[in-house]
Amino acid sequence: MVAHAALVAVLIAFSGCTVGPNYHTPAPPATNTYTPTPLPDQTASSPGASGVPQQFVAGLDIPAQWWTLFHCDPLDALIREALANSPNVAAAQAALRQAGENLRAQMGTTLYPSVDAKANATREKFTGVTFGQPQLTELLNLYNASVNVSYNLDVFGGGRRELESLRSQVDYQGFQLQATYLALSANIVTAAIKEASLREQIEATEHIADDEDAQLGILRQQLALGGVSRVAVLSQETLVAQTRATLPPLRQSLDQTRHQLAVLAGKLPSDTDVPEFRMSMFTLPQTLPVSVPSSLVRQRPDILAADATLHQASAQVGVATANMYPQLTLSASYGPEALTPAGLFRSADMIWSIGAGLTQPIFHGGQLSAQKRAAEAAFDQANAQYRQTVLLAFQNVADTLRALEHDATGLNAQTQAWRAASGSLDLARGQFRVGGVSYLALLDAQRQYQQTVVNLTQAQAARYADTAALFQALGGGWWNDTATSAAAQPPSATPK
Repeated sequence: MVAHAALVAVLIAFSGCTVGPNYHTPAPPATNTYTPTPLPDQTASSPGASGVPQQFVAGLDIPAQWWTLFHCDPLDALIREALANSPNVAAAQAALRQAGENLRAQMGTTLYPSVDAKANATREKFTGVTFGQPQLTELLNLYNASVNVSYNLDVFGGGRRELESLRSQVDYQGFQLQATYLALSANIVTAAIKEASLREQIEATEHIADDEDAQLGILRQQLALGGVSRVAVLSQETLVAQTRATLPPLRQSLDQTRHQLAVLAGKLPSDTDVPEFRMSMFTLPQTLPVSVPSSLVRQRPDILAADATLHQASAQVGVATANMYPQLTLSASYGPEALTPAGLFRSADMIWSIGAGLTQPIFHGGQLSAQKRAAEAAFDQANAQYRQTVLLAFQNVADTLRALEHDATGLNAQTQAWRAASGSLDLARGQFRVGGVSYLALLDAQRQYQQTVVNLTQAQAARYADTAALFQALGGGWWNDTATSAAAQPPSATPK
């Protein structure tokens, strides 16, 4: 009786024991800025809708549907359709469900006893040798039915650490789902802006080619009158051909971007219901959020997923540690036993058993110690990967902030270059008509103008694309969407 009481006391003492490290999320980097030098209060301005100045606002929250800040209804509709139909989203959702079911399965094993119904039918030959009566021999049938209960008493917390590990896997898949949402929406915004830019580049190039064709007609007339040499006509023909040669690559890029948009939306490239985008359809957001660095590590899905991986690795250290301690199993059974199947329901004898099993690892050839060291090494690896993810995230934000600053100044410079090239071309054409400049001067002015038109269009698109990149770099505001932010919550412990 004293021994029994002592055993109960020991079990109670150890029932709350959980070996292994208790996980704590690493502290955010000790910094208040992303860049070595402060950001300007606002970016440079240029004429036109794409040249409005943008203001950086520290600590401003990000809306869940951040892409609506571009005020493009077709874009909003396409993203919503993509989020509903994308195979990548469906795969991420399935992975989250799988992780949740794996957690529920482990909950059933760890938190609750297993109860099974069992029925046996055997035919055996019985002898009395054991009782000193070898002449006693009998053939008999034996039937029994029982309810068996077993429970692994989680004395040192190995099961609880395994649950902790699986909960972290659920968290990881939940954040991976958020990352899929974010990447999909950002890719669609970027592709739509690229399509709009390509359309403007194509239209501008076609207009330039038409103007050069008109100039070529004038030169041919002058050649017939003896006003210019054949070399001038051939040079203009070369310029027209070179200008038109830039159109097929642009059209190819446009087609590829259209195909990309269709696939991102979960459609076949042949589908024709993907909207066409032009730069005039977008409004450049003038207020840009800049999350404080300490908040970034709680916002970006990739950092949170890396944190969940680190948590899982920490829990696995606890699992490996618990495997080095004794394992205690409780079991019991109860049910009838009879010589005939019908006897099980009438006059059968009731049999029962109750027991406990204790397994203490003694010698496994260094296996358990090696597994623990391997788990610790995996934790160190996950910790290093987490720190690298944080560093890359901060770099991503810093690069994007500087890109927005330089995009604005670059657009301002490109606008001035375009104005100068346009004025120079008009002046060169007028002077060439009256013989004031050579054809080479006109040709040079045409080439400069053509390049500035393309550069200006690309500079305008860069402001929109890098604005979308900033929202993506800061995490996309998923935490403000209650429908999706709840996806990372682990399942309840209710048995089913």
